[in-house]
Amino acid sequence: MSLVETPAFEVLASVRNRVGESPLWSVAERALWWVDIEGRTLFRHNAASGALQQWPTAQRIGSIALHADGGVLAAMETGLFHLQPGEHGQLAAQSLAIVHHARPDMRFNDGRCDRAGRFWVSSMVLDMSLASPSGALYRYDTRGLSAPIVSELLVGNGLAFSPRGDTLYLSDSHPTVQRIWQFDLHDDGSLGPRREFVDMKPLPGRPDGAAVDADGCYWICGNDAGRLLRFTPAGKLDRMLALPISKPSMCAFGGAALDQLFVTSITPAKPAEGFDASLDGAVLVLSPGVRGLPELVCNTGSH
Repeated sequence: MSLVETPAFEVLASVRNRVGESPLWSVAERALWWVDIEGRTLFRHNAASGALQQWPTAQRIGSIALHADGGVLAAMETGLFHLQPGEHGQLAAQSLAIVHHARPDMRFNDGRCDRAGRFWVSSMVLDMSLASPSGALYRYDTRGLSAPIVSELLVGNGLAFSPRGDTLYLSDSHPTVQRIWQFDLHDDGSLGPRREFVDMKPLPGRPDGAAVDADGCYWICGNDAGRLLRFTPAGKLDRMLALPISKPSMCAFGGAALDQLFVTSITPAKPAEGFDASLDGAVLVLSPGVRGLPELVCNTGSH
């Protein structure tokens, strides 16, 4: 019996992103935030009104999280910032932490808040073809931005947390790696030893952004293959959704009942055969039949 499903979907808005990433549902606002990394733009879509707002940024935003004072915490090229959108396309930016990358040609990439309100974020070299293991995983909390906690990443991705908050998931989406790992996450924010969760090389797509549902199953985008894959907490592949886009980049649960799955995507350099090029870069909305968990507001204080 095939695991592959072809789900119904809707397109969230008319916008098409170059590198759509980091969808983030705000329960309080009933709105979806996301970014276009290479388009250097922050987006917010209001579910009730259907209004789409967007704000240009001076730097690439790799990922975002909800900020306690409104707006978002943004992981950008040079550090972490509090971005507070205003009217008429204005965006106030407050520096929270400066990062000292291993190389000058790097930026932050995938990031997400854990169940305790700490923000975890990975870094990468801008040119993936260099296959440079200079990336790292960092933690941002009331103590500030940590030193690298996990090193030698090429393209850190796939950050997500178990429902109880005691397991951290991390992937490396570089073609030479394509693995997902688990770590025990302790109350003080420290991690246990890395252990392999899934080797994605035999499976469709590179492991990109991810989310965990209320049952503790891990959903990850299979970039380049147009797939969403769900793994049980034991690492068993139990569902695979075929999408009309070749490069899904990250997924997040949202909607009034947290039963919708929002999927951002990337516009490939050349249209991929077998996919709908008119949808490249779109944000898709699926109803996967399971519920997710609310994204937490980062409880980091001000620095």
